[in-house]
Amino acid sequence: MGTHVIKMPDIGEGIAEVELSVWHVKVGDLVVEDQVLADVMTDKAMVDIPSPVHGKVIALGGQPGEVMAVGSELIRIEVEGAGNLKESASAPTLKPAAAEKATAPPINPAAQVEKAKPDTTATPAPRPAVAPVARTADERPLASPAVRKRALDAGIQLRLVQGSGPAGRILHDDLDAYLQQGQSRSAHTSGYGERHDEQAIPVIGLRRKIAQRMQEATRQAAHFSYVEEVDVTALEELRVQLNEKWGASRGKLTLLPFLVRALVVAVRDFPQINARYDDQAQVITRHGAVHVGIATQGDAGLMVPVVRHAEARGLWASAEEISRLANAARSGKASREEMSGSTITLTSLGALGGIVSTPVLNLPEVAIVGVNRIVERPVVIKGQIVIRKMMNLSSSFDHRVVDGMDAAQFIQAVRALLEQPATLFVE
Repeated sequence: MGTHVIKMPDIGEGIAEVELSVWHVKVGDLVVEDQVLADVMTDKAMVDIPSPVHGKVIALGGQPGEVMAVGSELIRIEVEGAGNLKESASAPTLKPAAAEKATAPPINPAAQVEKAKPDTTATPAPRPAVAPVARTADERPLASPAVRKRALDAGIQLRLVQGSGPAGRILHDDLDAYLQQGQSRSAHTSGYGERHDEQAIPVIGLRRKIAQRMQEATRQAAHFSYVEEVDVTALEELRVQLNEKWGASRGKLTLLPFLVRALVVAVRDFPQINARYDDQAQVITRHGAVHVGIATQGDAGLMVPVVRHAEARGLWASAEEISRLANAARSGKASREEMSGSTITLTSLGALGGIVSTPVLNLPEVAIVGVNRIVERPVVIKGQIVIRKMMNLSSSFDHRVVDGMDAAQFIQAVRALLEQPATLFVE
């Protein structure tokens, strides 16, 4: 038997260190080639670290949240044969396998398949008491669709369940434990009993990157926001008509492709908006290409995949790309290239968009356009009160490089395009 050492790989782009986000294995686990061992977080994306060998995990090189240098030891795996650890190597610095694991049977890669099958003959060990989790009402816990459906059918609020999987993911076993403790949904939604439970959640991985970027953006840029209301009655009528005629063959259109098109057309007259500011070099770069970042909420937090060259895409091409990128980002499959390089960002909370918001800039961009929800309300038009579909645009700009007048005129241009949607397509 030998030891195979896996070091933190060079992910590229001049990155010297990354954050260890999640372990998918533990000491004593059998692993197979190409099995994902861990996720690491760069400044731009989450990256999977796969195993190049079959074997048994004997040591881990860090804890989730730890920043590790490229080239440092990530994990050690016991393998058949010599491995890649030389006899003269220094003593292990990683977390050693537990003593009770030392008598584990010889490695058999085929046994990994058997490992996934439950042993129906074994008597399960009693599970410890599970205290309810105090998540906020809008916090979306990690769980698979099957777990979510089972919880829904059983009347369980997932935010009250303690997850034992990677990154706190809720598993079927966690639902079993919750039910065994008799903590039904009604027990936590009624009554006046005092609660004293609390939960400490480490800020690591994507959540740490989000926190750092938001702090940097608010500290570095001179934010100012501008809000304008838009009558989207005609735009919604056009969208419905297009979906009725071509939705079945081309896919349904949401509001986002129209908004992307409006940004593309508007920045032609306001190139100072479609720009990035390097405040270290004191250089503003105005871009001809319009790479639109689409703020996307996933289970792990906020991500911004990028619709590249939106200026060259029609409505359905934009809609298809927005959908593809959102799915890739939420599933953790988006590449670094798909998560970087935006020149202007569009953010929307859909039906939860509220009336007004103050979005934070996605540095080094100088503008972000926020979309609030559509509501029907009375509007006076030519002396008559009529019901119209209204929506606010809440946008923020970097006042260091964008003047207030330019920002206002830009949003008014976007408003005019959306209120007269035919002008979106007139060249």
